[in-house]
Amino acid sequence: MSRDTPEGSGPRPPSRVRGDGGFPRWSIWILVGLVVASFVLPPLLNNDTRESIDYSDYIARVSRGEVDSVEISNRDGRITGVLSDGTEFTTVGPTKNSEDDLALLKDRNVDYKFVNPRTSILGLLLPILLPLALIIGFLFWMQRRAQGQMSGIMSIGRSRAKTYTTERPGTTFADVAGYEGVKQEIREVVDFLKHPEQFAAIGARIPKGVLLVGPPGTGKTLIARAVAGEAGVPFMSVTGSDFMEMFVGVGASRVRDLFQSARKLGRAIIFIDEIDSIGRKRGAGLGGGHDEREQTLNQMLAEMDGFEATEGIVMMAATNRPDVLDPALLRPGRFDRQVVVPLPEMEERLAILRVHCADKQVSPDIDLTTMARGTPGMSGADLANLVNEAALHAVRRGGDRIEAEDFEAARDRIMMGQRRESVAMSDHEKRITAYHEGGHALMATLLPHADPVHKVTILPTGQALGVTQQLPEEKHSYNRHYIDDRLAVLMGGRMAEELIFGVTSTGAANDLMVATELARKMVREWGMSSRLGPMAWGANNQVFLGEDLVSSREYSDETARVIDEEVERILRAQEERTRRLLRQSRKALELVADALLDKETVSGAEVRELAERAAREGRGEGVSPEADRSGVTSIAPTPPVTPDPNPVSHRDETR
Repeated sequence: MSRDTPEGSGPRPPSRVRGDGGFPRWSIWILVGLVVASFVLPPLLNNDTRESIDYSDYIARVSRGEVDSVEISNRDGRITGVLSDGTEFTTVGPTKNSEDDLALLKDRNVDYKFVNPRTSILGLLLPILLPLALIIGFLFWMQRRAQGQMSGIMSIGRSRAKTYTTERPGTTFADVAGYEGVKQEIREVVDFLKHPEQFAAIGARIPKGVLLVGPPGTGKTLIARAVAGEAGVPFMSVTGSDFMEMFVGVGASRVRDLFQSARKLGRAIIFIDEIDSIGRKRGAGLGGGHDEREQTLNQMLAEMDGFEATEGIVMMAATNRPDVLDPALLRPGRFDRQVVVPLPEMEERLAILRVHCADKQVSPDIDLTTMARGTPGMSGADLANLVNEAALHAVRRGGDRIEAEDFEAARDRIMMGQRRESVAMSDHEKRITAYHEGGHALMATLLPHADPVHKVTILPTGQALGVTQQLPEEKHSYNRHYIDDRLAVLMGGRMAEELIFGVTSTGAANDLMVATELARKMVREWGMSSRLGPMAWGANNQVFLGEDLVSSREYSDETARVIDEEVERILRAQEERTRRLLRQSRKALELVADALLDKETVSGAEVRELAERAAREGRGEGVSPEADRSGVTSIAPTPPVTPDPNPVSHRDETR
C-alpha cells in the first residue's frame, strides 16, 4: 500500500504573526527601536561645524586678544564665540563664571553676553513620556496575554479534525494495492457522493456510516482517504482520543463542532480512527451515566441521528476491536455497513510489495512472488516494514541495490528478532539448544499436517537462545489433525532434551505455555473433547468492559475439573506421541543436531534431506507418522487465538 501525503490539510497562513499577547510581534521591535533611537540619534544628528577647544585654550586666546565675541549659557556653562580671524569655536566652562574671567574679557575688549538657550518640547517631555509609555505598553501586553489564554480555554470544545481539501489530487483507489473486494463494497459510497441525485430519484438511501474492521496495519485509514479522493469531497479526519479531555463535557462539545463544520462543507466524509476509544459499551458499571466517554458517545449518536439522507455527509470509522463497540452505534441508521479489511492474501501481498519496491533500487533477480508466498499473515504495514528493513540491510552490507539476501535477513529480523552477538553460550548449552531446536524441526518435518520448516538456528535471536521458524500455508480454518501436529511440534524440543540428556530444562517454558493454551481452547471452545462433547465455554470477558466483575462462572466445579483433566490428557497424549516418534528417529535427530552445531543455521530443506538420509540408511525405519486418526473435525473460520499465523517455536533463555 502507498502512503499518501495529506493535501491541503495544513493550517491557514495567518494574516500576521502574533505574539503571546495577541498583538503583532513586529510592534514590539518598533517600540524597542524607538527607545534606542531616542538615545543614539541625537548625537549622530548634531551637525555643529564649530571648532571645539578646551577651556584653558579659550582663556589663553582671550589673554592674547584673539577672541572678538562670546556667548555664555547660564544653564550649562557652554561658551560659543568668534575668533579674530572669523573662526567660530565652542567650549564648556563652569556654570558660574569667576570674576577674574569676566575682568579678563573686559580688559581685552571682548564682546560677551549671557544667554538662556531654549529647550525643545520633545526634550522636555521625552524623559517623562518614555517611562510612562513603557509602563502602559507592559500593562497592555499583560491584558492581551490574559485574553489569549481565556480564548484558548473557551475554544477547548472546538473540533480538532484535520480537513483534507480537493484543491490538489489526493489518495485514490489506485494508491491502494489489492483489496478489490473491499473497494467494490464501498464504491457505492463514492457513487453517492459523486451523483447523489441518482439515488434520490429512485428513493434509495445510502448508508449513513461505514465501519472498517480489520487487524492493525491493513490500511483502513488509507482506504477511507481513498474514498474521499475518489469522490472529490472534503475529508475530515479525527482520532477517537481527540475527543477526550480532562474537562467534563469537552468531548460532547467537540462532537457538536465536528458535525457543524461538516454540514458547512456540504458533501463531506467524516473519518474517526480508533473509534473504540469513545464507542465502547455503555452501562458497564465503571463510571456511571456521567462518565465523560459515555457523554461523548451519546452526543455522537444524537448527531448521527440528525443526518438526513440527502445531506451528503457520510461517516466512516475504523477499529480493530468491533466486539467492544456499543450496539447502538452499530444499528441500522448509524453505522449501517461493516466492511472487513482482512490480512492480505498472497496476490494482494504481491501487489503491496510491488508498490513499496517501486521507489527503491531492487535487483531484477528478486522474485517478489516467492517473497509474497513466504510472508503469510503479514499486513500491509508489515510488508512496508519488510521492504524498508531490506533496504537498510543493503546499506549496511554496502550494496547499491536490494538483493534476495537482504529480504531474507529482513524477514528473519522481523519474524525472529535481532541477532544478539553479545550472548556467549558454553559448548554444553549449544548442544542442548541444538537438540532442542532439532526436536522441533524434526517433528515439523515428519508430521504430515504440520507447517513446513523454513529455517532452524541456534544463534541467540531476540529473547531466545534458538529459533525454529515455520512458514504456514494460508488457511482460514484449522482441523484436529493440524492442531494435534502443532502440539507435537511444540513438545518436540522438550522431548528431544529428555531423550538425549535424560533431563529437561527451562528451555521449553514458552512451548508449554503455547501448548497449554491451545489444548485449553480445544476443550473449552472448539468441542474437541470426547468427554465434554459438543459444548463450548468462551473465554472470560474483558474486565475493562465491566462484564466480568459480577458475573459467575458458566460451568460447575465438576466441569472445571473435567476440563483440566481433558487438557492434561491431550497434552500427555501428544507428549507420548512425540517421545515415541523421536525414539524411532533418533538417528535423524542426531544428524540435525550435528548440522546445527556445525553450521549454526540449517534450512528446512536440509532438515528434510537429513531425515530422508537417516531413513535410507535403515536406522530410521518406522519413522513415518502414525495414521491413527479418527476423522477431521473442522473448527470455526479464523479462530481468534488459533495457532500463530507465523508460528515460531523457540527455546526460552530463562534458566
